[in-house]
Amino acid sequence: MKQNREGFTLVELMIVVGIIGILAAIALPMHMDYTKRTRMTEVVLAVSACRTPVSEVYQNQKSAPGAGNWGCEVSAPASRYVQSITTDANGKIIATAQNFSDTDIDGKVITLVPLINGTPAVTPGDMGKAVTSWRCGGSGDGTTVPIKYLPNSCRGS
Repeated sequence: MKQNREGFTLVELMIVVGIIGILAAIALPMHMDYTKRTRMTEVVLAVSACRTPVSEVYQNQKSAPGAGNWGCEVSAPASRYVQSITTDANGKIIATAQNFSDTDIDGKVITLVPLINGTPAVTPGDMGKAVTSWRCGGSGDGTTVPIKYLPNSCRGS
Protein backbone atom coordinates (compact mmCIF):
# COMPACT_ATOMS: atom_id res chain seq x y z
CA MET A 1 0.00 0.00 0.00
CA LYS A 2 1.34 3.40 -1.00
CA GLN A 3 1.10 6.39 1.36
CA ASN A 4 0.55 9.89 0.01
CA ARG A 5 2.69 12.47 1.76
CA GLU A 6 1.31 15.93 2.16
CA GLY A 7 3.10 19.04 3.36
CA PHE A 8 6.73 20.10 3.42
CA THR A 9 9.76 18.36 4.83
CA LEU A 10 11.74 19.82 7.71
CA VAL A 11 14.64 20.68 5.39
CA GLU A 12 12.37 22.63 3.04
CA LEU A 13 10.91 24.60 5.95
CA MET A 14 14.39 25.38 7.31
CA ILE A 15 15.51 26.65 3.90
CA VAL A 16 12.51 28.99 3.72
CA VAL A 17 13.14 30.30 7.25
CA GLY A 18 16.81 30.87 6.36
CA ILE A 19 15.90 32.83 3.23
CA ILE A 20 13.43 34.98 5.19
CA GLY A 21 16.13 35.64 7.80
CA ILE A 22 18.61 36.77 5.16
CA LEU A 23 16.07 39.09 3.54
CA ALA A 24 15.16 40.57 6.93
CA ALA A 25 18.83 41.14 7.76
CA ILE A 26 19.21 43.13 4.55
CA ALA A 27 15.92 45.03 4.69
CA LEU A 28 15.92 46.11 8.35
CA PRO A 29 18.97 48.43 8.23
CA MET A 30 17.67 49.98 5.01
CA HIS A 31 14.30 50.57 6.64
CA MET A 32 15.93 52.16 9.71
CA ASP A 33 17.88 54.60 7.52
CA TYR A 34 14.68 55.44 5.63
CA THR A 35 12.88 56.09 8.93
CA LYS A 36 15.66 58.42 10.09
CA ARG A 37 15.56 60.33 6.80
CA THR A 38 11.81 60.72 7.18
CA ARG A 39 12.24 62.13 10.68
CA MET A 40 15.02 64.40 9.45
CA THR A 41 12.51 65.98 7.07
CA GLU A 42 10.70 67.35 10.14
CA VAL A 43 13.94 68.99 11.28
CA VAL A 44 14.44 70.56 7.84
CA LEU A 45 10.84 71.85 7.84
CA ALA A 46 11.37 73.43 11.27
CA VAL A 47 14.49 75.18 9.97
CA SER A 48 12.67 76.29 6.82
CA ALA A 49 10.04 78.11 8.89
CA CYS A 50 12.79 80.51 9.91
CA ARG A 51 13.55 81.56 6.31
CA THR A 52 10.82 84.19 6.09
CA PRO A 53 11.91 86.28 9.12
CA VAL A 54 15.56 86.22 8.01
CA SER A 55 14.62 87.16 4.43
CA GLU A 56 12.42 90.02 5.64
CA VAL A 57 15.19 91.41 7.85
CA TYR A 58 17.69 91.36 4.97
CA GLN A 59 15.29 93.02 2.59
CA ASN A 60 13.71 95.61 4.89
CA GLN A 61 16.29 96.58 7.52
CA LYS A 62 19.40 98.71 7.29
CA SER A 63 21.26 96.84 10.03
CA ALA A 64 21.36 93.23 11.17
CA PRO A 65 19.87 92.30 14.54
CA GLY A 66 22.83 90.14 15.56
CA ALA A 67 23.16 86.49 16.48
CA GLY A 68 20.06 85.02 18.09
CA ASN A 69 17.84 88.03 17.35
CA TRP A 70 16.42 87.35 13.88
CA GLY A 71 12.95 86.61 15.26
CA CYS A 72 12.64 82.87 14.77
CA GLU A 73 14.88 81.28 17.38
CA VAL A 74 13.55 78.54 19.67
CA SER A 75 15.57 77.52 22.72
CA ALA A 76 13.12 74.91 24.05
CA PRO A 77 12.36 71.80 22.00
CA ALA A 78 10.63 73.05 18.85
CA SER A 79 9.27 69.61 18.01
CA ARG A 80 9.84 65.97 18.80
CA TYR A 81 13.02 65.90 16.70
CA VAL A 82 14.20 69.52 17.00
CA GLN A 83 16.01 70.46 20.19
CA SER A 84 16.60 74.12 19.30
CA ILE A 85 16.78 76.62 16.46
CA THR A 86 19.35 79.40 16.54
CA THR A 87 20.75 82.00 14.15
CA ASP A 88 24.17 83.54 13.73
CA ALA A 89 25.10 87.16 13.00
CA ASN A 90 24.64 86.66 9.22
CA GLY A 91 21.23 84.98 9.49
CA LYS A 92 22.43 81.39 9.10
CA ILE A 93 19.77 79.15 10.66
CA ILE A 94 20.98 76.25 12.80
CA ALA A 95 18.75 73.43 14.08
CA THR A 96 19.92 70.84 16.59
CA ALA A 97 18.43 67.34 16.22
CA GLN A 98 17.18 65.19 19.11
CA ASN A 99 15.29 61.94 19.88
CA PHE A 100 16.65 59.90 16.96
CA SER A 101 18.21 57.27 19.27
CA ASP A 102 21.31 57.48 17.08
CA THR A 103 24.58 59.11 18.14
CA ASP A 104 25.26 60.01 14.49
CA ILE A 105 22.26 62.38 14.60
CA ASP A 106 21.34 63.31 18.19
CA GLY A 107 22.92 66.62 19.14
CA LYS A 108 24.13 67.25 15.58
CA VAL A 109 23.06 70.29 13.56
CA ILE A 110 21.58 71.17 10.18
CA THR A 111 22.25 74.60 8.72
CA LEU A 112 20.37 76.78 6.27
CA VAL A 113 22.36 79.67 4.77
CA PRO A 114 20.77 82.68 3.01
CA LEU A 115 22.24 83.37 -0.44
CA ILE A 116 22.15 86.58 -2.43
CA ASN A 117 22.87 85.88 -6.10
CA GLY A 118 24.52 82.57 -5.18
CA THR A 119 26.84 83.99 -2.52
CA PRO A 120 26.31 83.63 1.25
CA ALA A 121 24.70 86.78 2.61
CA VAL A 122 26.78 88.79 5.06
CA THR A 123 25.95 91.69 7.29
CA PRO A 124 26.13 94.64 7.03
CA GLY A 125 27.08 94.62 3.32
CA ASP A 126 24.00 92.80 2.03
CA MET A 127 21.37 94.54 4.14
CA GLY A 128 18.61 95.97 1.96
CA LYS A 129 18.98 93.21 -0.63
CA ALA A 130 16.60 90.32 -1.27
CA VAL A 131 17.65 86.79 -0.33
CA THR A 132 17.45 84.94 -3.66
CA SER A 133 17.95 81.34 -2.47
CA TRP A 134 19.02 79.15 0.43
CA ARG A 135 21.70 76.48 0.83
CA CYS A 136 20.71 73.62 3.11
CA GLY A 137 22.90 70.99 4.72
CA GLY A 138 26.31 72.07 3.52
CA SER A 139 29.10 70.59 5.65
CA GLY A 140 31.15 73.72 4.94
CA ASP A 141 28.34 75.73 6.52
CA GLY A 142 28.48 73.72 9.74
CA THR A 143 26.02 70.87 9.16
CA THR A 144 27.21 67.89 11.21
CA VAL A 145 24.41 65.40 10.45
CA PRO A 146 25.77 62.75 8.04
CA ILE A 147 24.61 63.41 4.47
CA LYS A 148 23.00 59.96 4.13
CA TYR A 149 20.33 61.02 6.64
CA LEU A 150 19.52 64.35 4.98
CA PRO A 151 16.61 64.65 2.55
CA ASN A 152 17.62 65.08 -1.09
CA SER A 153 16.51 68.72 -0.97
CA CYS A 154 19.00 69.42 1.83
CA ARG A 155 22.33 68.05 0.69
CA GLY A 156 24.45 71.15 0.39
CA SER A 157 22.58 72.93 -2.38
